[in-house]
Amino acid sequence: MAHRLVLHEDRLFPAEPRIRAIARRLYREVAGLPIISPHGHTDPRWFAADEPWTNPTELLLAPDHYLYRMLYSQGVSLEALGVASRRGPSQADPRDAWRLFARHFHLFRGTPSALWLNHVFATVFDIDVALTAETADHYYDVIEAVLATPAFRPRALFERFNIEVLATTESPTDSLEHHEAIRASGWPGRVITAYRPDPVVDPEHEQFQAALARFAELTGEDVYDWKGYLRAHRKRRAEFSALGATSTDHGHPTAATADLPQSEAEALFRRVTQGPCSPEDAELFRAQMLTEMARMSLEDGLVMQIHPGSFRNHNRWLFDAYGRDKGADIPTRTDYVRALKPLLDAFGNDTRLSVIVFTLDESSYSRELAPLAGHYPVLKLGPAWWFHDSPEGMRRFREQTTETAGFYNTVGFNDDTRAFLSIPARHDVARRIDCVFLARLVAEHRMEEEEAREVAIDLAYTLPKRAYRLD
Repeated sequence: MAHRLVLHEDRLFPAEPRIRAIARRLYREVAGLPIISPHGHTDPRWFAADEPWTNPTELLLAPDHYLYRMLYSQGVSLEALGVASRRGPSQADPRDAWRLFARHFHLFRGTPSALWLNHVFATVFDIDVALTAETADHYYDVIEAVLATPAFRPRALFERFNIEVLATTESPTDSLEHHEAIRASGWPGRVITAYRPDPVVDPEHEQFQAALARFAELTGEDVYDWKGYLRAHRKRRAEFSALGATSTDHGHPTAATADLPQSEAEALFRRVTQGPCSPEDAELFRAQMLTEMARMSLEDGLVMQIHPGSFRNHNRWLFDAYGRDKGADIPTRTDYVRALKPLLDAFGNDTRLSVIVFTLDESSYSRELAPLAGHYPVLKLGPAWWFHDSPEGMRRFREQTTETAGFYNTVGFNDDTRAFLSIPARHDVARRIDCVFLARLVAEHRMEEEEAREVAIDLAYTLPKRAYRLD
């Protein structure tokens, strides 16, 4: 007999009655606020074409590396889950893939993925039984049927979710045709892009040389000349801005920055583009490009996001067979105090620049990131990210950063997801956890409840909108 699927109204709230009551009151103030999603990886084609998704595997399972990372760890093959490989689309039957997922759904107990998915099942699809092997076909049939209706097309769901703005992420080699189509369609939904230059600034990226050639084609610049290469970035950034971009994003292995004299930068550029280059030169070039991107942000106003500290594609076999972003990225220890100093020496006191720093190294919160953001005008702290985008991760973030950086040197929450339907669930978790943290401050007489109410609204809505210059 299937268990009922119930979303308790007090989920994530503390058991202690007084703090729970305060958290409830604060949450009521923010639960219905519009969603600001300023950084993510959903597919802009969905909103350009507004075509229906065909089945739950295509929509919920195959794009979500949070899910198949866990399943792969238990010996489930990505091919069987409907995940495309370098050879092409998966040959797995979508219903069989969903049944396989359902048989293993118990693996997600206690994880944020279970929170998010159960929220989606209950609130988006109105399903009231838990997902198990026995209910897999019921889920598949219900979801497949409603996906065929106009109310479940991408634009309709965007509006139903009360999303005010949604940023996707594209590289300098992207044509941006889908964003142009969205703009030309007249649909009022605000879907914007963000500039992610990694393929053309990371000499160790497997597509680096091909990406440079495409970069040259799109910009008409000699990208093998240092000055022409920088002009190409400025051209593409301007084109991204014209389609709504307000930010850049940099997924470097470390937070290293450098500020070389021009002659040394040119010599370094020649070495990395003529390749092969040493790991030391690759790291130095990425470091130099963060400072160059900061310099360009002073010119065009784009907010910088730095997402360092991931050993990407750690599983070499999986990378060779399936490509990037298949759940094999692992957090690493990351230095920020020394790594960011060249950039901060150059621009750290210039209030025109805004740099949002994220981390996968929680040990750096109170030791490095909160003190840095609590001092330098250009720095803000990004929310708990990726492996720490979870109730406990969010709680640790607030506990370790608030006393030094406060709330107003952070940027609220962003969902950073490819899984479109999970966006409301992720924001709901963040709002609940922030309300719990604030409720404890109120209960301990460290903050008045009216102050906590204002902070809760700012964290949910005002701060991300301000930090990403979305007004």
